[in-house]
Amino acid sequence: EVQLVESGGGLVQAGGSLRLSCTASGFTFDDYAIGWFRQAPGKEREEISCFESNKNIAYYADSEKGRRFIVSSDNAKTTVYLQMNNLTPEDTAVYYCAVRRYYCSAYGPRGMDYWGKGTLVTVSS
Repeated sequence: EVQLVESGGGLVQAGGSLRLSCTASGFTFDDYAIGWFRQAPGKEREEISCFESNKNIAYYADSEKGRRFIVSSDNAKTTVYLQMNNLTPEDTAVYYCAVRRYYCSAYGPRGMDYWGKGTLVTVSS
């Protein structure tokens, strides 16, 4: 059974950093694409990045996210990280990881097959 667990969320001041983790339970990220998403109150879920494990390549939804957020994986391919820097109150949201087989999807959240339950990030001003 594919299970994903996010961790690392919390309260941080504006300008600070957090590193989120997405851990695979019962499988490894071999042959999977791992997406990071977030959903702020009252807003739609938006994509942050997608990491293709086999290629060890990360794609970012836009250049602004590419400047402040960095995706990486451990060598065992059981955990994918989202390093978030220079956080602002606008980054406050529940952050989710999700997976699908092999390649990143052009369909955003709708293209993902399995989801974690999310971790809350709150950025204070």
